[in-house]
This record gives sequence, C-alpha cells and structure tokens, in this order.
Amino acid sequence: MSDLQPITVYELTDNVFQLIDRDWMLITAGPPGHFNTMTASWGGLGELWDRPVCFCFVRPQRYTFQFMEQYSTFTLTFFDERYRAALNFCGSRSGRDVDKAAATGLTPVPGETGAVYFAEARLILECRKLYAQDLDPAGFLDLALREQVYPHRDYHRMYVGEILHVWIQPA
Repeated sequence: MSDLQPITVYELTDNVFQLIDRDWMLITAGPPGHFNTMTASWGGLGELWDRPVCFCFVRPQRYTFQFMEQYSTFTLTFFDERYRAALNFCGSRSGRDVDKAAATGLTPVPGETGAVYFAEARLILECRKLYAQDLDPAGFLDLALREQVYPHRDYHRMYVGEILHVWIQPA
C-alpha cells in the first residue's frame, strides 16, 4: 500500500451513481493465493447501524459467491476508464476457468484486512461483512421488475459490509 493514501469515507468526492453504475467495480474476497473477483455495477454506499457501509450483490452461481461466504472481509475496487477491458474480462469469465488477475495484468495486493485489492485501482474500500441475506421473491412490490431481472429465479444475496479502510491513488 506504499503509494496509496488513506482517507475517511467523509473525504470521498466521487458521485456514487457514476462510480458503481457507470464506472463499475470489482468485488473481491479472499486472501492472496485464494481469492476471486467479479465485476459489478449494482450496489451502494451509505450509513447503517451507526457505521459507514457498502451494499453489494452476488448471485449464488458466481464463483465469487463461495469466497464471499467463506471470508469475513472483502474489497470493492474502482478503476480509471483505461481498465475497462479488464473489468469486462472479469465480468465475463469465471475464476473457475481462468486466473483473472494474470489474464488482465491486474496486480493482487493484500490489504490491511488481508483481503485482496488491485494495485491499479484508483479507489479501494476494504470492508467487513456485517449482514447477508438472499433477496426474497415475495418482497418484490413491482412484479414486472422481478420477472424482468430474475426470469431464472436466481436471486442475488445482498451483503452489507462495514467500510473499514478507504484508500486512493495520489493525484
């Protein structure tokens, strides 16, 4: 973490909607030598239970799911646009079949919590799982949305993570 700068969540200046929906992120769980990462564009940041938190969603068939279940910490990493191809790759290939870091040239680094982040990221959130719950089909008030997003009934698990550390690349 030598050239990364620690900041507080209150010093974040990114537009969260741009950051997650348009820029995308990598959700990564596990330590060096036993981790997986996946691209995501669903989630959020906010305050819950008197703590700064993130919300992220992983389908059970994704390889990253087993890592999210096994480990208590994970990272969300955000990149400059020049890494769009790497994010596309990480979102379209399974870690069961390919070493995503080697294939994309991303450099895995252990964070303060032991969870992996990538040296090329411009923003890193290190998080500790606080809560997990499967989305319940009975909870959808807009049934058309449920049918549109989950035609195969493969509902995501939502993870709420406490944001423990925030790191940015110096400008």
